[in-house]
Amino acid sequence: MSLLAAYLTPHPPLIIPLIGRGEEKKIQRTIDSMEEVGRRIAALKPKTIVFITPHGPMFSDGIGIYSDPQLEGDFHRFGENTLSFSMGKDDSLIRQFQKEMHYEGIATALIDKESAREYRVSNHLDHGILVPLYFIQKYYKDFQGVGLTYGLFSYGENYRVGAALGRAIEKNQKSTVIIAIGDLSHRLKEEGPYSYHPDGPEFDNQLQEKILTKNHLGIVTMSPTFCEKAGECGKRSVDMLLGALDQSVYTVESLSYEGPFGVGYAVMAFEDIRSGGDSILEEIVEDRRAHVARKRSSEDIHVRLARETIETYVRTHRVLDPSKSPYGDCQCFETKDFGAFVSIKNSHGLRGCIGTYRPTKKNLGEEIIHSAIAAATEDPRFEAITKEELGDLVLSVDLVHPPKSAAGIEDLDPLKFGVIVRSGYKSGLLLPNLEGVDTPEEQLRIVLGKAGIREHESYEIEIFEVERYE
Repeated sequence: MSLLAAYLTPHPPLIIPLIGRGEEKKIQRTIDSMEEVGRRIAALKPKTIVFITPHGPMFSDGIGIYSDPQLEGDFHRFGENTLSFSMGKDDSLIRQFQKEMHYEGIATALIDKESAREYRVSNHLDHGILVPLYFIQKYYKDFQGVGLTYGLFSYGENYRVGAALGRAIEKNQKSTVIIAIGDLSHRLKEEGPYSYHPDGPEFDNQLQEKILTKNHLGIVTMSPTFCEKAGECGKRSVDMLLGALDQSVYTVESLSYEGPFGVGYAVMAFEDIRSGGDSILEEIVEDRRAHVARKRSSEDIHVRLARETIETYVRTHRVLDPSKSPYGDCQCFETKDFGAFVSIKNSHGLRGCIGTYRPTKKNLGEEIIHSAIAAATEDPRFEAITKEELGDLVLSVDLVHPPKSAAGIEDLDPLKFGVIVRSGYKSGLLLPNLEGVDTPEEQLRIVLGKAGIREHESYEIEIFEVERYE
């Protein structure tokens, strides 16, 4: 097989002595394991190394691919200006991967200097890639690289992306190694980057046990809520890695695990890869169908009204008449106190989200109907929803309480409050409690990007609470 081996690695910059300045000695087992990964890759002599990072340019509807002629990055963000790295890129693998992704109906975005400005992201290699690259290039440099981000969609979809990557690697016919990058839980200790949560240690234990027993389906179907509470970083990198190993036989070894800083660092090796294993892709599809069926059976009445609105409009191009809906006469829809957002997801992830943060219609029922149609047909990030997609949609409805002024970032809480930013004619809004938005800094960075406001500009902040129905 062209895929020789794969490795799961963490990415703490302080593991590098010039950055850690002595603190790295507290994770010596991780350092020793990363050195071992470097030596093993040097012995394999792959032509290509694929890096799957949790810290590159990410998209809700596709996969980011670093695509400058020479892939470069440094650690200046971490106070170290003397360490920089570069590698050439494997254009033929990137093209083959794009073909496989097109076949799967999943978008890819090439990130170079020009497109990075358009997307408002960086085209330089992120520290997720640079940390393992530091150890690899100690021992081996005769390779081309491919830098990928995972997509902000379901675990099963990222597994399917990984399977497409595996097919592309085989068709590319070059010896290849995959590096799946990501820390485990960030909530192992009170003094860690986030407060302690009992799901943190449990997540680390479960994920490692499932990896060692090659329980692909068990990993892909882990509860997103459980993983989010654990504050994990690398779960989707693992999903993509295991997808690349779908239908393969392999050995797996834990090289080390430790978490002295409140973050789980696991180094694992997937080697002796051969064809002839089982595929779980069909089981993932069946699990998705069962998930959608469970969601539909327990939908709140607000969501049922939104779903009936979308299905009616997509099938007939007719706006639902609330008086003729079995849900439209509920007294809960007569209130005039809320704006309403309707969010639509499919197996890829977000499929549409539009709404109002203040009431604009005569009652809440009409507010939901208006937002549901807009989310399904007018979200500028997506094509309008088609009839063929209706069976795969999961909806939620947020009722938005009136916004109030915030003094600054100290008033933000991404789990509790949504945020609005304004600067002149520019404005942006981000709902609360979104997957992958864990800190006030992340929340503010994302909403400023949506608004087209640069961080150094003057802007006003408002926060708001929502009632979320699913």
